[in-house]
Amino acid sequence: MNFQKIAPVDSSNTILNTAFKKAREKGIEKNLTGNWLQIIRKKESLKLDIINDSINSTLQKMGSSFPSFNALPAFYLQLTKLTLDYPSLLKSLAALDWAAQKIRSLHRDYVKRINYTKEQSMIKDVSKQFYGRVSSILKQIKVNLEYLEQARRVMRTYPDIKEMFTVCVYGFPNVGKTTLLNKLTGSKAVVAPYAFTTKSINSGYITVAGHKVQVLDVPGTLARDAKTNLIELQAELVVNELANVIIFVFDVSEYGGYSVEKQKKLLQKIKEKKKVLIYLSKIDLVEEIPELKYKVYSLEQLKEIIAQEAEHFATEKSIV
Repeated sequence: MNFQKIAPVDSSNTILNTAFKKAREKGIEKNLTGNWLQIIRKKESLKLDIINDSINSTLQKMGSSFPSFNALPAFYLQLTKLTLDYPSLLKSLAALDWAAQKIRSLHRDYVKRINYTKEQSMIKDVSKQFYGRVSSILKQIKVNLEYLEQARRVMRTYPDIKEMFTVCVYGFPNVGKTTLLNKLTGSKAVVAPYAFTTKSINSGYITVAGHKVQVLDVPGTLARDAKTNLIELQAELVVNELANVIIFVFDVSEYGGYSVEKQKKLLQKIKEKKKVLIYLSKIDLVEEIPELKYKVYSLEQLKEIIAQEAEHFATEKSIV
């Protein structure tokens, strides 16, 4: 999924001002014929046509650029619900359709009024009434437009997740997950010496034994069931929905702020969910590696096992 293609959502004032500007400019360009009454009617009707077309096309473009949530893969649908107010998102998208329909209906009504009006001043008044009604409708969806722009900016941070064999890099914040992602895949995700550098899901790819593997670096977890935040919930979502294999990054130096014992507890919890491979980070910062009683893997060994698992995954998929 490519959420980068969601169109920017303009404010109600911008949409309105753009439509009125087009009406003024294009109205001047038209050479209208007929008697004075016919010309005035045509001129004012044309302005209404342009305003209706401009606003409707803008609203349609903004709404249609958002994904169809009924057809969205389960992972993205759950990610949307985690990171956004999903009911408000649906309500705001529906508000675009409502506004477009109302303006189309008003346009038909007021064009008819203009065609039946015989006095110049009254024709102008009918046009002004239309402008006022349209302005009122757009003001009514002002909050919806603002929320959709906020949602668009959040959704642009969503990773481009593929339906393929997936490895999840997991662990506490600041233990070296993103560094491992970069080593495995050659990607260049941001690394910094403080917790929660990863605010969303970083992705990279590696080809092993002829199989392309997706590697996801998820936001750090604090293992606090009662106080889990949105960033941590994204990590859990990847683990539960996408991960075929988990690489648990274990910071033996404890410089990340988490003791060996605390990391062991999180490791034990995650081992109950999926196949877990343990990678030791920051070993250059300690004189002696503590006894963990777990099998640990080097970078090359991780690649070898990932290759084996990816081959097994591909075989099972071909059989199905």
